[in-house]
Amino acid sequence: MSVLFWALLAWSGISFAAEGDSQQAAVVGEPSVPSPAAGDIPRRPDGKPDFNGVWQVLNTANYDLLAHHAKPAMALRKGPFGPVPVPEVLALGAVGAVPAGIGVVVGNEIPYLPAAREKQIQNQANWLKEDPEIRCYLPGVPRANYMPFPFQIFQSEQAIFIAYEYAGAARNLYLEDPGEAPVDSWMGQSHATWDGDTLVVTVTGQNDRTWFDRSGNHHSEALKVTERYTLLNARVMDYEATMEDPNTFSKPWTIRMPIYQRVGVDAQLQQFKCIEFVEELMYGDKRKEPLPRDLPASTVAPVAPESIQ
Repeated sequence: MSVLFWALLAWSGISFAAEGDSQQAAVVGEPSVPSPAAGDIPRRPDGKPDFNGVWQVLNTANYDLLAHHAKPAMALRKGPFGPVPVPEVLALGAVGAVPAGIGVVVGNEIPYLPAAREKQIQNQANWLKEDPEIRCYLPGVPRANYMPFPFQIFQSEQAIFIAYEYAGAARNLYLEDPGEAPVDSWMGQSHATWDGDTLVVTVTGQNDRTWFDRSGNHHSEALKVTERYTLLNARVMDYEATMEDPNTFSKPWTIRMPIYQRVGVDAQLQQFKCIEFVEELMYGDKRKEPLPRDLPASTVAPVAPESIQ
């Protein structure tokens, strides 16, 4: 009996250790997505895969594309025993904490040029002031696809359109080559083609003001993004995006992740026109009598929801 007990205990220890090792390896490993089963995917009358629906990621890429540990906040300062949140986000407590993530970058490395790496470090240090997301600017591509908001794909034989809940962003995927973008924009210009059952979208003409995540990963106006959308089954797609930018990176690099179709009554986009929510942040100090900005949260009188216009 005792021999059996110790044998089982030893086996359990080996199993837990192996599991722990595999979990640790996953933190620095490459994103793993199953191969598609061509016979199981929905198709349109023309035979093309049917991407129609509302989609959303389940990952932490919007915090940081790379593998990362959990931490107290995005904005930190030096504390007596380790980093602590800066005063501006201290009152958020655990709500402002950053969850851990295994990363979505293939190889877990973004190949920055030296000057671009320094800029990323500065961006991260000044996240509260510099991240375009805080001011509700359009997120750009590929970030729009892995923010914690759903997006909807509208697909027909003649057109493909993507609408995003965040900030009302939208993309028209041109099925014929539109040529060079006439002007750089927040969401760029998208040209879609088919590679077998994979929808390939080339995105150019983005301005240099968007970030890839809250960790300050950035690009220049020379960025070219090549997206690959591949249905794995009726409810899951494999999403890849390869970034090329000779002004910022020494070589192309790729992110990869699954994206899931939402089902049920909540499989629809809601309004999130967040520009209205940052008016006080951006323009409140221009009032004739600006509201104070340095009051502790405990001294601010709450406002009943029914009284908010």
